[in-house]
Amino acid sequence: MAVVGAGLGALAAAARLAALGHAVTVLEQAPQVGGKLGWYARDGHGFDTGPSLVTLPQLYRDLFAATGGPLEDAVDLVRLDPAVAYRFADGTPLSVPGDAAAVPGALDAALGTGAGAQWSALMARAGRMWGITEQPFLRSPLARAATLARLARSGSDVATVAPWRTLRGLGTAYLRDPRLRTLLDRYATYSGSDPRRAPAVLVTVPYVEQHFGSWYVRGGLRRLGEAVAARAVERGAVARTGTAVERVLVEGGRAAGVQLAGGEVLRADVVVSGADAAALYADLLPASRPTRRVRRDLARSTPSLSGFVLLLALRGRTPGLAHHTVLFPDDYDAEFDAVFGVGRHRGAPQPVADPTVYVSAPDDPATRPDDDSESWFVLVNAPRHAAGHDPAGGVDWDAPGLADRYAQRVLEVMARRGLDVRDRVRWCVVRTPADLERDTRSVGGSIYGTSSNGARAAFLRPGNASPVPGLFLVGGSSHPGGGLPLVALSAEIVADLVGPA
Repeated sequence: MAVVGAGLGALAAAARLAALGHAVTVLEQAPQVGGKLGWYARDGHGFDTGPSLVTLPQLYRDLFAATGGPLEDAVDLVRLDPAVAYRFADGTPLSVPGDAAAVPGALDAALGTGAGAQWSALMARAGRMWGITEQPFLRSPLARAATLARLARSGSDVATVAPWRTLRGLGTAYLRDPRLRTLLDRYATYSGSDPRRAPAVLVTVPYVEQHFGSWYVRGGLRRLGEAVAARAVERGAVARTGTAVERVLVEGGRAAGVQLAGGEVLRADVVVSGADAAALYADLLPASRPTRRVRRDLARSTPSLSGFVLLLALRGRTPGLAHHTVLFPDDYDAEFDAVFGVGRHRGAPQPVADPTVYVSAPDDPATRPDDDSESWFVLVNAPRHAAGHDPAGGVDWDAPGLADRYAQRVLEVMARRGLDVRDRVRWCVVRTPADLERDTRSVGGSIYGTSSNGARAAFLRPGNASPVPGLFLVGGSSHPGGGLPLVALSAEIVADLVGPA
């Protein structure tokens, strides 16, 4: 069996399939495993360069239990409290507790009496949505009409999920305080989406985050990827890094192995692809009638947003700094217009002039050279990289001077919102959507493959069982979606589809 890529979803699938007795070879183009779950180190500073938060850790406990031992024997999970610190455009600070029961009181204290009750009512609805959708959608293979039938078990379930409603629309119905609506809108970006077009069911994202907790892996989240890779190897998988796959071989209508850069052929009766689905269907698979519908669905989907990142090595410490900090702009809609090229920027995506700024600053000795230093991962939402494949759909992030100019803009925005670190910067590394595309082969640097924009978006996402027998998809660009919890679920689905050796 060949597993293409060593992102976390692919590694989780490799571990599960190896534990089921399959002979598994993992093939990764990069010199290290982890995919988007990356790590950058220099001069004693260390940064997670991808995901910076673990939610639903039980899914990884399940993975490790199914493959030979407890998760806590492999990584040190730390529950965060506070979970995140927000600063709204009017200057209002909000520190969200790590305990869901304490959240309503914190909202009342920060935003005024009644804010907690509004949010609690919305989270109660979200909990019901979670109960309806978790098993028939998130934990089951995507089967189009059959999936819709599973989700429509009763009229009351359909009314609860409200598939015709957007996340923005649901927030407007429940939340009178505009700051709460801004807070809810942010969760659309967890799937690379626009809250004005994303489905209301994404309200389950904050529900899960608050109900099951926000977690950090001591030493950096890259430790989780390393631990899953180690578990796969312990179960007998072979991991080959620095090994690019150029083609998935199809013979007699089914997957037959892969061809590597340089011409080597690795025969396999099953191929599991953790590569970006758009790249798989466009570049790695031969054109055929069975794959045509998937290509058509991908063409009809809106690619997810990307991210512009600053890795800041800082002198000194910041009093009262939370692990996660979010600084909101005056006009959130302007951000989504710019990123997706809609509204006032129709057809012309561009870097966001006044972006939301996310800062991850772990208080972890593994991330800094000494106790008088900090290492900040700073992220702003950005249009995907467009050069070479869709000039109308993104921005040419390789344009001379653009990255450096925009890095200065982000630092200026942070300063205006109360986090001015410009005189503390030892050095700064800039990572654009173009860099993400080069590093991970995700088309345009789209973090989540396709977005959740539109009521049908989830059903246009490529399924885990491809139309080519013997070829399966895993990871953030396939069902059920991106993010650490969902890629773990995709691996579980694929392992169930393939079955024991």
